[in-house]
Amino acid sequence: MAIFNYRGRSAQGDMKRGQLEAASQDAAADILMRQGIIPLEIREGKAKSAGLDIDRLFKSRIPLEVLVIFCRQLYSLTKAGVPLLRAVRGLGQSASHPLMRETLDAVVVELTNGKALSVAMQAHPRVFSELFVSMISVGENTGRLDETLLQLAQYFEQEMETRRRIKSAMRYPTFVLIAITLAMSVLNIKVIPQFASMFSRFGVELPLPTRILIATSNFFVHYWPLMLGVMVVTWIGLKIWRQTPAGGERWDKFRLKVPIVGDIVNRAQLSRFSRTFSLMIRAGVPLNQAIQMAAESLGNHYLENRLIEMKNGIESGSSIAAMARQSGVFTPLVLQMIAVGEETGQVDDLLLEVSDFYDREVDYDLKTLTARIEPILLFIVAIMVLVLALGIFLPMWSLLDVARGV
Repeated sequence: MAIFNYRGRSAQGDMKRGQLEAASQDAAADILMRQGIIPLEIREGKAKSAGLDIDRLFKSRIPLEVLVIFCRQLYSLTKAGVPLLRAVRGLGQSASHPLMRETLDAVVVELTNGKALSVAMQAHPRVFSELFVSMISVGENTGRLDETLLQLAQYFEQEMETRRRIKSAMRYPTFVLIAITLAMSVLNIKVIPQFASMFSRFGVELPLPTRILIATSNFFVHYWPLMLGVMVVTWIGLKIWRQTPAGGERWDKFRLKVPIVGDIVNRAQLSRFSRTFSLMIRAGVPLNQAIQMAAESLGNHYLENRLIEMKNGIESGSSIAAMARQSGVFTPLVLQMIAVGEETGQVDDLLLEVSDFYDREVDYDLKTLTARIEPILLFIVAIMVLVLALGIFLPMWSLLDVARGV
């Protein structure tokens, strides 16, 4: 199969550009016509690099709130017996999010051409993840699409609640750090230059803390465009580095090792894995595929690779409990629950218990997060005040000595 770059117009007259895979130019034109796009130009090209995708730097996935509403509405329509094509078309017309509306319009075209819902959704990874598509596929094949949609809605609602708790706990430390940054900026731009001008007129020898403050202020005032440029370049470079396999794994491992916060993130990720794994097993997804999909849904390359190694070991004949222990990412209590679930044949139920266990731990840690971070923030503020006090008052005492004629 070859890759073709195309340019064409939709039925509404909008210009469309993109890539598709087809056996020939005629086959590519046929695919575009079925999608409702009139091809203007089709030429053979190269696939986009999988390593670095600059476009992905500024693209984001669709909000979970939109997915929850979509799943709930489609569940209600399918359970009421509304035909799938009519239901999706109606949801596309009433969707408030532009990306969701555009995506559902494209899905309607695919459904009109006879494709399955999961196949039509698979072409839109920014909206429908692999987990979402796999669950929809299982629901279609088992005739329980409405139940699958309800499970997905509940899953995304739990994800929203976890993220909401994390954001709420991080709000206070974030505000304090922003306040410290603004205070340092004002001091470096307005306050310290005034004191530096006063000290220079008296010609006294300045102590080391004062010289450090004045040098920092001068650099901040005269080289702020350079600092801003370095910050922007660093941010872009970090985003590109994180798109590489090695960079992404190292960055995600670092996130899990950050003091205080890293352990909370780790348990929240493992709670998501356990819930997703249980959801897919209950839906009838094969065990190895369920682990693969659940690992990829984490968004953490380090944990994903450890769990993929766990899947490979299970495919080689090892037990789930043994490979979970070998992965080194689960706590002893969770390992025991997985072993019991495997022996009793109730892995899905025990995985839900594991997820609830992690959620309770994360909820407790988030409630006490502010109390644990406050001493660190107070220490940072105390160091700032000490440096400023020494830098400003020490030379003022020297000026008093000069004025007294000592």
